[in-house]
Amino acid sequence: MIKPSDTVEELLDVYPGINSFLMERGIFCIKCGEPVWATLEEMIKEKGPDVSIIIGELNERFTK
Repeated sequence: MIKPSDTVEELLDVYPGINSFLMERGIFCIKCGEPVWATLEEMIKEKGPDVSIIIGELNERFTK
């Protein structure tokens, strides 16, 4: 299960394709040079979308 407290680095290692999924939603993990050790929640909040919606979408797509 993907949690808001997971670091982006952990998620990139475990879930192939998650970077593209996040980029489609305006959350750039690697391309713009942001630190990958930030938590998923920090990255989402910085870009503006609702954290619970993005976490739900991630779990729906990547943890089934």
